[in-house]
Amino acid sequence: MKKIFSLLSIILVLILSFTGCSSKESSTNKQTKKLVVGATPVPHAEILNVVKPILAQKGIELEIKEFTDYVTPNTALNDKQLDANFFQHVPYMEDFANKKGIKLVAAAKVHVEPMGAYSTKIKSKDEIKDGAVVAIPNDATNEGRALLLLQKQGLIKLKDATNLTQTPKDIVENPKNLNFKELEAAQLPRVLSDVDFAVINTNYALEAKLNPKDTLFIEDKDSPYANVLTVRPDNQNSPEIQELVKALNSEEVKKFINEKYNGAIIPAF
Repeated sequence: MKKIFSLLSIILVLILSFTGCSSKESSTNKQTKKLVVGATPVPHAEILNVVKPILAQKGIELEIKEFTDYVTPNTALNDKQLDANFFQHVPYMEDFANKKGIKLVAAAKVHVEPMGAYSTKIKSKDEIKDGAVVAIPNDATNEGRALLLLQKQGLIKLKDATNLTQTPKDIVENPKNLNFKELEAAQLPRVLSDVDFAVINTNYALEAKLNPKDTLFIEDKDSPYANVLTVRPDNQNSPEIQELVKALNSEEVKKFINEKYNGAIIPAF
C-alpha cells in the first residue's frame, strides 16, 4: 500500500510540474508585443498617444520616440531601430528613399497638414513688399511644395508648373523680387522675426503655437500631401503593423483630429 501511495505521489508531482510548465508557456505566449514608432511631437506623437489604449487591448505595447527633424526617423527605421515612423508625406518619403538607396513603404494615410505662410510683420498677402525676405524649407519636396504654393498665389512663376522638387533657381518670374532663405523645416518658426514671412509645415507651426487660421495663405484642404505611417517592406504585413494601421484609421482618431485641431489638420481616411 505504501508503494502505491509513493507512486501516486510521484505521479501527482509530475503532473503538477507539467501543469506549471504549461502555464508558464501559456503566459509567455500571451506576452505583450511591442511596437516602437518614431514621430515628430505635434501632431504625430499626439495622434499616436490616442491609439495607445486601442493597441493595448490587442496585446500590443506602443512606444513612441519623438524626433524634431525629418532625417533621423527614416534612417532609424531603415536600421531597424524603429518598427515604423509617422511624420512625412509620400513625395518626401520617396525622394528620401531614392537619395539614400533604401526602401520605405507607406502603410496608411492618416491626415493632411496644409502648408501655410506665416508672418509676425504683416497681416495679409497684399502687404508683401518688393524685396520681401521669405524663409522656406530646404528639403527637396517641401521646398518644391512651398514654391508651388507661392506660385498658386501669383507671387512667382516656376520653370515647371507642377514639378515637386524645384528650388528658387527654377523661378522664371519673380515680380516682387522675393529673397529666399532656405532653412531646415524645424527652424522656420524660430526665424519669423528675421524675415517678412515663412512657409511652414503645419506640424512645426502647431508646435510653435502658431495658428493656421492666422496664415497669409494656406494650401487647400484637398492638398494631396497626406501624412502616412511609414514602414519597411519586411514588416509591412506583420500583424502588429496591421493593427496599428487599423487604429490610426479608426473613428476614435478621426474624432480626435477634428476636435483637437479644428480644421488645421484634416483626416485623410
